[in-house]
Amino acid sequence: MDGIIIPVLGVILLIAVVTDIRSMRIPNWLTFPAMLMGLGYHTAMRGLDGLLFSAGGLALGGALMLLPFILRVMGAGDVKLMAAAGAFLGTRGVLSAFIWTSLAGGLYALVVLLFHLPQLMAILRAVVASVRFMSVTGKLSYIPATKDARLPRLCYGVAIAAGTTFSMLLSSGLLPEAWFPVQWLTAL
Repeated sequence: MDGIIIPVLGVILLIAVVTDIRSMRIPNWLTFPAMLMGLGYHTAMRGLDGLLFSAGGLALGGALMLLPFILRVMGAGDVKLMAAAGAFLGTRGVLSAFIWTSLAGGLYALVVLLFHLPQLMAILRAVVASVRFMSVTGKLSYIPATKDARLPRLCYGVAIAAGTTFSMLLSSGLLPEAWFPVQWLTAL
């Protein structure tokens, strides 16, 4: 991995984390210029091959996050941030970053849930009640929990930054692979 990519993308991810935590948004003024920087950098370094490398990563990064966005699990800023990371990392790099981001996001969600056990328990009771209702009536119907039982929203930019940074450090050799015996992931 090029020595310029890690610090530049690292700063972009850090800014995304700060803005996501402060306002629960990742702004366009950050993501669109980041996409252009990734595209421009690779094009300047390797011409058409670099442009195709970067454009493929941008498209795959956005596509990987599109379904969660459509399902309203995450916001458009998260999709654009992963697309911007893809513009820097290419298809293989963004796929690895996405996998590590998913793992980081799951861990992040578990930690947040541990701090909101009453809400989690209320939602789990609602799911159980819905399953019981369906088993008795044969009709699929969700019985919602009270409004107080809503789970907190996650700032998924945190998971994207953690997963992408970890992936970059692992693929660049700055983290020894022996610490993380998942050769199938680093071989992507």
